[in-house]
Amino acid sequence: MDKKKVSQAQRRATDKYLEKLDEVKVRLPKGQKAVIKAHAEAHGESVNGFIGRAINETIDRDNAQSE
Repeated sequence: MDKKKVSQAQRRATDKYLEKLDEVKVRLPKGQKAVIKAHAEAHGESVNGFIGRAINETIDRDNAQSE
């Protein structure tokens, strides 16, 4: 399979974008990734979007309970 060449400008743009983000690696039991992906797709979201939303909603809920 041929690799596409990436221009220096594209590499710089990607690097600049990635500087704005944190990365978290999550390990899940086998099969859980597929469940998450199917759920996210069924709701019109990416896996990343769904996980971010789930985290934010949980934080909001936990903060509301402790107030």
